[in-house]
Amino acid sequence: MAEVVLGVAGGIAAYKSCELLRLFTEAGHQVQVVPTEAALRFVGAPTWEALSGRPVADDVWSRAYEVPHVRIGRRAELVVVAPATADLLAKAATGLADDLLTNTLLTAAAPVLYAPAMHTEMWEHPATVANVATLRSRGAVVVEPAVGRLTGADTGKGRLPEPETLFALAERLLHRGSSEPDLAGRRVVVTAGGTREPLDPVRFLGNRSSGKQGLAFARTAAARGARVRLIAANVEAPAPAGVDLVTVVTTAQLREATLEASADADAVVMAAAPCDFTPAQYTDQKLAKQHLDDGVAGLTLSLVATPDIAAELGAGKSAGTVLVTFAAETVGGAEAEVNARAKLARKGADLIVLNQVGGAAGRPEVFGSDRNAATVFGLDGTATVLSEQSKDELADAVWDLVKPRLKPT
Repeated sequence: MAEVVLGVAGGIAAYKSCELLRLFTEAGHQVQVVPTEAALRFVGAPTWEALSGRPVADDVWSRAYEVPHVRIGRRAELVVVAPATADLLAKAATGLADDLLTNTLLTAAAPVLYAPAMHTEMWEHPATVANVATLRSRGAVVVEPAVGRLTGADTGKGRLPEPETLFALAERLLHRGSSEPDLAGRRVVVTAGGTREPLDPVRFLGNRSSGKQGLAFARTAAARGARVRLIAANVEAPAPAGVDLVTVVTTAQLREATLEASADADAVVMAAAPCDFTPAQYTDQKLAKQHLDDGVAGLTLSLVATPDIAAELGAGKSAGTVLVTFAAETVGGAEAEVNARAKLARKGADLIVLNQVGGAAGRPEVFGSDRNAATVFGLDGTATVLSEQSKDELADAVWDLVKPRLKPT
């Protein structure tokens, strides 16, 4: 288990960090909480000490003989600052060290994760934008704030992501260890989930995609420092911390959101499963069962093809954008490879991830599972076999293939 520093700045969201601390300790990590003086006005030291089992101080003078401002940073395997206020981000960006937390940030050699929380105007202020850019350029992971209820009656972007999603992102950073955030400065788009095509107000055509693999791509990209736009269609799990989330339902909505987001993207991962067909006609009232074709022959549906989003992206993408598509095949062996390579060429993608699902003998169930196995084919003729592993690990392996294909920065 790891030695984690949890820095807490002085924002109302400090109370959420108590839950984040609990998640770390229950996972077996040793956590040193380092609050600012302002943070202690929101959550007192006895609370942090009781939850962490360690003494808490906010200044460099307490137990000075232990030189805490150096010792804590050196021992850390991960530093998480949640919430990170505009003031804290400014101090970190300029190297100001006027308390124990800012001193620790200067001495830490471990990965640093900042989870900003503030009012929308403060987050969007040019000074904060510049400070965040500076921290990211130095290798820190600064996640995007969530959108939601802020202090008082205000609503907007600036809310601290939920502790569970921050913890999941922190675990990915710990998993990568001292690895550099090699996607820092990159803008990536990830689609996830399965679209739904409405037949009437209560029925739809859909598929079995849970969205877990797409969420894993978004989570691992964020942990590697990327700016992530996640376009989620009917996913079954919460979005990862630190991504810009766009929710859609239908294939048409997925197409519109993806084309817009991909205009300036370095990489696009089309992990969503769009419906291939949509009803030719939508009925605005529920089709009662006893009235379907007079209750004799059942219901006959007329379907039309939906747009091929990946092919449209492949035809129109810039030379520097890496496009990753997916192929779900129920056949196996050479036939699956032939189908996947043909799809790769037809869609103009750089990589295609072949999942064998459903009827493939001896293969694990993919839909809804936390694990996956795949073969990744490249337009350059390469083939990379990824054995069964967690979906996060598989996503990281695919990002490893994407990275050398990205345009130079």
